[in-house]
Amino acid sequence: MKVNGKEIPRQAVEHELNRLIRFYVSHGMPEEQLRAQLPALKERAEEQAVGTALLFEEAENSGISVSDEEVEASVKRMAAEAGGPDKLRAILKKQGSDLATLRGEIRRGRRVDKLVAQVTANVPPPSEDDCRAFFEEHRTEFGKEAQVRAQHILVSPADKTPEAKEKALAKIKAIRDRIEAGSDFSEEAAAHSDCPSGKQSAGSLGWFSRGQMVPEFDNAVFALPVGGLSDIVETQFGYHVILKNDEQPATVPDFAEARDRVADLLLHDRRGKALSEHVARLRESAKIEK
Repeated sequence: MKVNGKEIPRQAVEHELNRLIRFYVSHGMPEEQLRAQLPALKERAEEQAVGTALLFEEAENSGISVSDEEVEASVKRMAAEAGGPDKLRAILKKQGSDLATLRGEIRRGRRVDKLVAQVTANVPPPSEDDCRAFFEEHRTEFGKEAQVRAQHILVSPADKTPEAKEKALAKIKAIRDRIEAGSDFSEEAAAHSDCPSGKQSAGSLGWFSRGQMVPEFDNAVFALPVGGLSDIVETQFGYHVILKNDEQPATVPDFAEARDRVADLLLHDRRGKALSEHVARLRESAKIEK
């Protein structure tokens, strides 16, 4: 894409997409819902990249000033996060950049920040009634999905032949029989699992919610009681035996718990609309090529 003859790099679109994802994750959007909305978020990221380019252009021409002290404060903060000035220089060198280039980017970024602040300065915060109404309509989105913590042992067939599958099935059956007879699940996982989690963490998969594992695995583990050992489960990866360690039920917060997140989300949305209206006016006179 080009805006007024200047090309928008792919990294700019990726930056906008990552920023959108981080925002919605931080405000409790479930992973499954985020994945479903990814195509729309990508389209929105492209639009925001165009808008950002227009804002950069306007900020450059607006005469908004950024002091050297502001720039140096940002450089010092970035150096501290990098582990010191020398490490920051090393990182910049690997990126084909230097401190002078970084200072220029910081100055341009601060100009845009100040422009955005000017454009959104008169946006009113949401009222208590606005927040409560939004929460009631989107209550489940502020909750936490049910999660389980589990270990598993995987035996994968050497190939797709019936003989290999029979051999793998016989092996997992023998492992399961030993566990039922009192053998330690963690030790069996470390010794025999074909999943990297076997040797790395005794087969532990940590906490996960529905949709993070393949359906056959999901259905089996969520149906187990805590401490339960599954039957043999076949998936595209091979044969599994699963031990369910713990579970956490889905939760829905009350309004008082979610109020600040709701208010922040609504204010962000209102400021976004105000900024979008401003960018739309800029687009009317801009040349945009895709």
